Amino acid sequence: MAYLGDPERLALVGTLDDWVAGVALCRIDSPAARGVLDLCFVEPGARQVGLGQMLLERSLLWFREHGCTGVDGTALPGDREAKQFFESSGFKARLLVMHRPLD
Repeated sequence: MAYLGDPERLALVGTLDDWVAGVALCRIDSPAARGVLDLCFVEPGARQVGLGQMLLERSLLWFREHGCTGVDGTALPGDREAKQFFESSGFKARLLVMHRPLD
């Protein structure tokens, strides 16, 4: 996915001093006027200092500025940290997708 130069995509980089410690990738699902947070990641050694929250808040601001009516983010099964991160910021689970591989 190309983010640079696309007005419906945003790539954010979070740093601590000169160290790139986090990233957020955002896009707009145009037909639905919905924001999609494709990625919000902070290196384990840089967690608990507010960097992830800063990336998320800046993403939400960008979505609002672009007229989005809501934002979706993904927390993979078993990833309690991601689920708690989203829930602490007001996100609620609205869909659980089940999958079974076929042999």
